[in-house]
Amino acid sequence: MNMVAETAIRKLREMRYLAGAREILGTAPVAVRDDGVIVFPMIGTRVLLPYLVAAKSLHCRLGMGSFAILDDGTLTASDREVLAHHLGNPRIFSIADVEPGPCPNGCCWERLLTLLELRRDHYVIQLDSDTVTLGAIPDVVEAISQGRNFTLKGEAVSRWMTVEEFVATPPFYDWQDPATHVQDVAEALLPRLPAGLEGQRHYVRGCAGFAGFAPGGHGTELAKQFCAEITALIGRESWSRWGSEQVMSNVIIANEGEPVLLPYGCYLNFWNEPVPADVAFMHFIGTYRYHGGAYLDATRKAIAAL
Repeated sequence: MNMVAETAIRKLREMRYLAGAREILGTAPVAVRDDGVIVFPMIGTRVLLPYLVAAKSLHCRLGMGSFAILDDGTLTASDREVLAHHLGNPRIFSIADVEPGPCPNGCCWERLLTLLELRRDHYVIQLDSDTVTLGAIPDVVEAISQGRNFTLKGEAVSRWMTVEEFVATPPFYDWQDPATHVQDVAEALLPRLPAGLEGQRHYVRGCAGFAGFAPGGHGTELAKQFCAEITALIGRESWSRWGSEQVMSNVIIANEGEPVLLPYGCYLNFWNEPVPADVAFMHFIGTYRYHGGAYLDATRKAIAAL
């Protein structure tokens, strides 16, 4: 199948999904709580409906928290009215107001830097718009109650380990090879980075699409130091590729005590495989988001639960 045909099919699948997701507009507004928990994404007008599904399905199962949003620059006045009605008038930040300093522009870095400011005195949950919560999430509730970070695992075998253990675990990547993905480049360099972390350093290959940051942890200073150090090694252009922000998120999650790693059998990334009946949380990554109708089925199930 050629690229034009593939693009057309994906667009049709997306339109079909959005038609189903519009049913979220008929659900009752969220009863937000000022309890120290903030659910936070970066969104734009294109993902307004999917984000409402993500936000409302999570809040329904979490039973706590309020919302804040980073506008990617495309939210309209109408979008803001919808968000105000459904999500308790969330505070909306503008991407144009975020000063990245030595960190890259784009690739979700503005989202992470804003989140790190919010976590000074809040527990902040980063929630992507392409997620759906389908069942009880006691592991997330427990992480919040214990003041621990949590993350969706990037893969079933992901675990919390020292950086020395991590880089000694196959597969191995040549960080100097231009073809190596930026995440693999940065992870290969972890024993050298960042100098600002004291004592034993750790890492976990998590997924920034769903992660929790306990209040009072590392802030933007660590992120900017990390970026300055790795840029000196690999150059700004290389570090500015998609995936660098997820590495930074993983570093922070892993170096504030042992985080809660959400059990992969219940909290999944969708890889176009059958969805377990008892799954609690699904992240529909871009590669397979609209394959097989699983995203739409999960969305309809979540809306029905509301």
